[in-house]
Amino acid sequence: MERPPLTADDVPVWAQQFGPQIAALLTPGRLPPLGPGTPNKPALARLEALDLQAAITPARVCDPDHAQACVAGLWLYHDFLDRSHSISQHIPSTTGSYWHGIMHRREPDYANAKYWFHRVGRHPVFEPLGRAACAAAERHPARRKAKWLLNDAAWDPFRFVDLCSEAAVEQGPLAELCCEIQLAEWCLLFAYSFQQAVA
Repeated sequence: MERPPLTADDVPVWAQQFGPQIAALLTPGRLPPLGPGTPNKPALARLEALDLQAAITPARVCDPDHAQACVAGLWLYHDFLDRSHSISQHIPSTTGSYWHGIMHRREPDYANAKYWFHRVGRHPVFEPLGRAACAAAERHPARRKAKWLLNDAAWDPFRFVDLCSEAAVEQGPLAELCCEIQLAEWCLLFAYSFQQAVA
């Protein structure tokens, strides 16, 4: 997997790989907040009209669950947590559980997020996410508060839930670092969901 964006400004270029309709939904780039955020109402009509099969033509959807995971991710990206939740909770795969866990982490319902991350197990995006998180932490002023990101090559979604919980109270640089990592996580999981959907 290629390196994911760590800033909102990088998202539109990165999003071109998914075709013009999806790229339009990811332009301009957004940095999803740690909390629930405010639904991005200007994107609502485009999200409701999204037909993933039409958006990816001439490719075709081969895995409907991963296609639904993409849709759940797009709703989450625009801070429509309830809509994302209503989709992800019906996806029986580890990827569906991953989207579900992110949504609960952002609610914030940290205990419920951890429950869903337990259902994920080891996900294929964990390895590139660990590298992206380490790269973000290395250059960030909040790195002292997140030393485990630098010292542990394996991604730990439970420690990240705890870090987001701390950052949401504290705000400042730690929250900025968590938001950057969360964006990288979103991008990696969306790319994985998309690849599986059309493979």
